[in-house]
Amino acid sequence: MTTTVPKRVAPDFPDWGTCAREASDAVEDASIEAYWRALNYLCAAQLYLAANPRLAEHLRSEHLKAVPRGHWGVCPPVNLVLAALGPLIARSPGGSEVLVLHGAGHAGPSALANAYLNNTLNLTAHGPGWSMAELRALVSGFPHPTRFGGEITPLIPGVRHTGGQLGPALAIAQGMALDAPRRLVVPLIGDGELETGLTAAAWLGRRALLGTGEHGAVLPVVLANGLRMGGPSLLAGLTPDEIHDYFAGLGYFPLIHDGSDIRGFREMLADAFGLLRPLGEAGHPPVVVLTMPKGATGPEEVSGRQIAGTPAVHKTPLSDPMTNTAEFEALARWLASYGPTELLDTHGRPAALVRQALPGAQPTPGPSVTPPPQGVRGQAVPGVSAVIRARAAHHGFRLFSPDEIGSNRLRLADKPSPLPPWAVEVLNEELCHAWLQGYTETGRDALLATYEAFAPLNTSLLTQHLKHRLLRYRTGDAGLPSINYLITSLGWFNSYTHQNPGLASAMLELEDGFVHLYTPADSSRAAANLSAMLASRDRVNLLITDKHPGPGFAPDTFRDELIHGAAVWPHMGNGMGRPPDIVLASAGDVPARNLTHAAGYLRRTHPRTVLQYVHINDLTILGDPADRPYALADEPFAHLFGTRCPVLLAVPTYRPAVHALLASRSEANRFHVVGYRDPGGPTTPQDLLTHCGMSAEALATTATELIEEAGS
Repeated sequence: MTTTVPKRVAPDFPDWGTCAREASDAVEDASIEAYWRALNYLCAAQLYLAANPRLAEHLRSEHLKAVPRGHWGVCPPVNLVLAALGPLIARSPGGSEVLVLHGAGHAGPSALANAYLNNTLNLTAHGPGWSMAELRALVSGFPHPTRFGGEITPLIPGVRHTGGQLGPALAIAQGMALDAPRRLVVPLIGDGELETGLTAAAWLGRRALLGTGEHGAVLPVVLANGLRMGGPSLLAGLTPDEIHDYFAGLGYFPLIHDGSDIRGFREMLADAFGLLRPLGEAGHPPVVVLTMPKGATGPEEVSGRQIAGTPAVHKTPLSDPMTNTAEFEALARWLASYGPTELLDTHGRPAALVRQALPGAQPTPGPSVTPPPQGVRGQAVPGVSAVIRARAAHHGFRLFSPDEIGSNRLRLADKPSPLPPWAVEVLNEELCHAWLQGYTETGRDALLATYEAFAPLNTSLLTQHLKHRLLRYRTGDAGLPSINYLITSLGWFNSYTHQNPGLASAMLELEDGFVHLYTPADSSRAAANLSAMLASRDRVNLLITDKHPGPGFAPDTFRDELIHGAAVWPHMGNGMGRPPDIVLASAGDVPARNLTHAAGYLRRTHPRTVLQYVHINDLTILGDPADRPYALADEPFAHLFGTRCPVLLAVPTYRPAVHALLASRSEANRFHVVGYRDPGGPTTPQDLLTHCGMSAEALATTATELIEEAGS
């Protein structure tokens, strides 16, 4: 059996145990049960009803949707947790907050039902409020394809995590709790999600956060309902003792309940609140395991067809009640079993018994909890490490890195070890991103520093996070700290297995106007870019910079590069007052080092050729301004790259994504792009440059050929 370590309560850590006891005394179990029934009823009604939303009339076929849609199975267990948490949230200690994260995206009906009961849903354009019009719109309009969709997104009031990608909820919750001692985050984790690598890593990853500051608490709730989408979950094969031992082995204190007894479940939840401890404190924090079956309270079987305990409960357990008499009768019994007219009055208002358990309006975490200090806003600082240290000195900042801070030559303190408490290493890129996501989604600045070759592991997480950010932006929730990646240890000087600039290509291919891909020419420019990134809002910033020291370039064009994304380097060309015969353009430090050498060679060998040199600080400016708000308009694009001459463009990424950027503005034919190409096996750094056409000699040869072709 697991034993708990006595808690060392931080000075600002709330007394969650007292909160739970007060809630238990103030709100009767019948109120929790009524709240749960109301949520369950509204979930089922959204799937099936086109009219008669309170079931005030006997159900008739014309009340049904022709095609039922949505996900039922996950809703009842989620609803029980929400109902039991309601009074606890309402009685949270002063100055504290409770955030609930839905790990699975399929609980959309539950989130919508909960928003309606809590008087925060607005479907009729008359403002949030209980009314029959709003209730009809909720039920008949589901899945609200152009407004909310049928799944969990931040378009639904109160939703703080888009659960479409399974895995990150627990880690995101941990990120939200960092440096927020009065915050409790409750992630709802399905047993299918438990099978993902990121969730598995987060249980253990908690240990990397020990001793890293004053944090809030995380109370994981595992919905061990026995089924994934298509069959039994792995957790379903464990006995209760094995489930207990599994979570105990992970370092948690498991509290297991099947949800059949409201009083017992509330007492267990109160026990969990009493056991809460700050995230950064050693010991055995609680984890709640709810073993309520998937689709509980729904139909058991119809016409001899078993429904309960089968994958049929995942979506709509009754697939065609409009034409199937047995299913119609089963649906009528099912909906009536909740007693909806007792739960919702004729004005669409929840009954008094339901309202007693509601949590009340909960504040959404503000987008600017910790505004960036003015002292580092866009300021050029002597090095990347100095920028990081300066930002960290103002608090509200975290650096996450997969065990590569030293390897990436980041000096965060006067001595290499121990790391400062605001820097966390764990050998898992996905975990680092999820922590960053939770931290930035609650208004703080963060940076993920990683090897270029391993950054692509986070492609799916970043893509999903971008979708989430876009939807938050649509709700008017702008001003969130940017998602910042420092991508270093570049493949040009690494082993064959450590060569993969794929994340940059994937981000460019998204055609997302919030994405910026910074490719500074030297370390001073990299520092200036990083400073601006950490001060920015509502962006996804990727900074690609080599960790090895290289030459610096004239700072005269710094300002234009930062503001406009690119600038002409007059000292590298031989402008003669005529349109250029060729443009040499670099993006990134390794391309700049080699292309500037090639430019010097061309100035000597082709003195009559008008050469213009451009450095690109943000690759996304090359795209179509119709798709990318920061892309160059036609006139400044022509100023930089001419209109008819060939352009030799050297980039640190794969070539196809850059070709696609240029093709979007019909400029691909004029540009010859040189970038990373897989060498097919181990090679030396110099041979890799030569293979890719990126060496100074190869670039000079290519430029000469382009000049000769243009003049022929």
